[in-house]
Parts: sequence; structure tokens; C-alpha cells
Amino acid sequence: MMPPNTYPNQYSYHWGSQHLPTIPYPPLSNPEDFRRFQETIQHPSTMSYPPSSNPERFQETPQHPVQSSIVPDESEKNVASISHMNALEVEGSNEVSNTDETNEVLEAKGTNEVSDDDDERVEEPKSGMEFSTEKDLLAYYKRYAKQSGFGVKTFRTKREADGSAKYLTIGCARGGTYHPSHSNVSRPRPTTKTNCKAKVNAKLVNGVWVLTTIQITHNHNTVSPQKSRFFRSHKCLDEYSQRMLDLNDRAGIRMNKNFQALVVDADGFENLEFQEKDARNFINKARHLRLGKGGGEALSDYFERMSMMNDGFVSVMDVDDKFRVRNVFWADTRSRAAYEYFGDVITFDTTYLTNRYNMPFAPFVGVNHHGQFILLGAGLISNEDTNTFVWLFRAWLKCMNGQAPKAIITDQDRAMKSAIAIVFPDSRHRYYLWHIMRKLPEKLGSHSQFNAGLKSAIQNALYDSQSCTEFEDKWENYFKSMTLGRMHGCKGCTMRGSSGYQYI
Repeated sequence: MMPPNTYPNQYSYHWGSQHLPTIPYPPLSNPEDFRRFQETIQHPSTMSYPPSSNPERFQETPQHPVQSSIVPDESEKNVASISHMNALEVEGSNEVSNTDETNEVLEAKGTNEVSDDDDERVEEPKSGMEFSTEKDLLAYYKRYAKQSGFGVKTFRTKREADGSAKYLTIGCARGGTYHPSHSNVSRPRPTTKTNCKAKVNAKLVNGVWVLTTIQITHNHNTVSPQKSRFFRSHKCLDEYSQRMLDLNDRAGIRMNKNFQALVVDADGFENLEFQEKDARNFINKARHLRLGKGGGEALSDYFERMSMMNDGFVSVMDVDDKFRVRNVFWADTRSRAAYEYFGDVITFDTTYLTNRYNMPFAPFVGVNHHGQFILLGAGLISNEDTNTFVWLFRAWLKCMNGQAPKAIITDQDRAMKSAIAIVFPDSRHRYYLWHIMRKLPEKLGSHSQFNAGLKSAIQNALYDSQSCTEFEDKWENYFKSMTLGRMHGCKGCTMRGSSGYQYI
């Protein structure tokens, strides 16, 4: 500290990186004399005053810049211009930061609006709206459902003989009622079904889909558009993501890191229209499609050799857009000849699996006049959905010269049932009795009379009846006496048109 009322003989000032000239001061012992001396000289506009022992007197000094009579040299001009620019930047820094904060607030407020604009909000469905194709209709209703916050499902579709749709009903995924498939009614599983009536009906009129009946009211709460992307109907694994997942999986990258790469590429989970489990399901399916190194070529070479050895050998291979084998069908001359004689009733089963590629083996089997099973064709399929079954059935039907069987026996598979209705509309579809009997403990095991005569009574009606009338009488009497008609699990058993040897 410097003693009061004493000042150094000279002050040296630093301005930025420049050293300013030293200004000499005469020795003054009185602050008043120093103040009067200060008034006689003119300081540069940016020069700071020396510290005063009395802060109040220092505040009395003028704080506004004054003009200097000293002409600065070129270096001082440059220093002054640089300092002036820095001062302007410092003074304007608050304005810049405030502007940035304002922009951030505006962007935050407009986030939802931007996302809504990106989704291109669609209007509510109205009666009379027209769509050129069924695909356009489904795409429109899915976009409307996504912005409204509910899932979508197809309730009913009526088709022509050629498989083309002529009537369609789509609506909220929470529509309908839940029918438990198990017999433990004391512990029912939770369900999202609320019998919601929100739906639209459309029919094909002169090649154009027209909305006829509209219901937009829901009996449940809907979610926000940001959360509706998690509904099954709104999930979409695009081709780019599929390609990246497949390539990374081939390179040996683990699934968690594979999915995380897509998250980083999309700048966050919220920008993805699928979840990690969807990516895992895709990878599992893609692995089934890979036949390994040379697998597809080896299969094609085998079919070519068989065609050269057997003139009537038929083979069909279904490949995707990347020329990967998805489904295969083949039949030899003996199978095609046997079908001409024993093609009235056939069986189709997909419970067989190959060991290496996990592709279901789907044989067409018939029975000859000796009661022996005969192979009428076979296929390897990558999926057990309706489209795959339609492709396989059409390939088999074309191989058999378009002659459909009178009856076909399968297991209780919905996709298979839909495909049979499309490809074999005039054939009688029946279920395997073995599958029905295997489900008896599951459906009727909780009944008090199941082990006290009910099981043997059902077997007696199925195996010991000699005529249709005898079978029907036994069947109806057992159901009435055991009060089975009210049990939901017996609904499939009472469908006489779909089960029982007597109705093939």
C-alpha cells in the first residue's frame, strides 16, 4: 500500500499489448493540487486514471472520453483501432448472447410445430374419400392414426376369386374383444382390447377405393404423436437400416453395438421408427435367409442336374431383390404322376425343420391305394406367413397342371388358412385330428369331468363312429351332458366342418 497524499513521480500504462509513453508528473503533496494539474492536461480517451486515496473524489472526475491534443503515431493509431473494435465486441457481446437465447427459445417453442409439419398432417377421414389403390388407403389411414395417437389393424377383408380385395375394414388396434386361448380363467392375462369402435370401411368401386362408413371416436385415451411410433403398425425398418444391420452382422459386430450405430447415425432414439427388438427380429430372419457360402449355387446346380436326369422334374426358386434365396419348391415326375391318381386328398405340414438353415420343410403328402404315404412335392420356406404360403401353393398348383385337390388337411394355422382360401377356394379345408387331440388337455384340462369320462367319450365319438349320423349324435350328446357348449376352448372342437375324419 502507498501512504496517503503521496503519488509516484510518473505512471506507466499498458494498453493491450502496447506500452504507452510515460507521462511525467510534478511532485505534488496536496490532492487538490494534483486535481488542478490534471485539468490542465488532456488525457487520451482510453487512459484510466491513477488510483486516488479518496474514492469519492475519484468519482467526481469526468468519466466520459475527451479528445486528446496529442497526435498519436501510426502504431498508436493501430492500437487504438484494435482496442476500439475489441470494445465494440465486448459491448455487443450481451446483445449477441441475448439474440442466441431468443433464437433458442423460438426454436424450442417451434419444435412440435416443425415435427408436425414434417409429418404432413392429414385430414380426418370422411365419407366419400377416394384412393387409387389399397396401398394408398392403408398408408393414409396409418398416417392419420400416427398423428392421432393410436395403432391400426385390419379387421376384415373380402376378396375376389383371383385374390384381389374388394372390401376392407381397418380401425383402431384396440378394437374387438379378447378371447383367452388358455383354460385358466382364474388368472386371465391383461389385454389392451377395449372394443373400440373407431374404424373405416372401404369398398372397391370402378377400380377406386371409396370410404363408406367412418367412426373416429375412441373409448380410450390416445397417446401423443411422438409416442405413437412405438405401436406395431407404425414401426418401420427402412431399407437403409436393414442394409446396415445386415452388413454389420456379417462383419461379426454384436447386436447391441450394431443397433447403437444406427442410433448415432439417426442422432438419437427419438428419430428411429423401430426399437432394438425389431432389429433383432430382422437379423434373426436375415440369418435364416443366408444359405452360406455357395449354398444357393449348390442348390441351383442340384436342380439343374435333376432336370437333366428327369424330364418331368420341376423346381422353382424365390429370391429377393438382392438375389438371396427365400423359398424353394420342387417335385419330380413320380410325384406328379401319383397326384393324377391319388390327388383327391392331400396333407400339408410345416412342423419339420432342417438342421443347418432352420428353414421349415413343407411337404405335400398323399395316400395311395395301399394306404401308404406318397410325396407329392416339397418346399423350403423362410417364413410362415400368408404371402409365403400363397407363393408355395401357387407353385405347387402350377406344377400339377392347375388341378386343385378336393380336400386339404393342415394344422390350425391362420396364415395357412388364409392362403388356402386364396389359392384353393373350392377345396375343403380340414384340420389334423392329431393336432386337435393334442390340444384337448390344454383346452379341457380344467374341466372337472375331463379325466372322469370326458376324454374317453370324445375319443369314442371320433374313432368308433361308423356313420356321420352316429358321430353327430354322440358329439352333441356329450357336449350337452358335459355342459361344454359354454366353454370358449371348445368352440374349435364344435366346428364339425373343420375336424373329424367323417367330414373329409
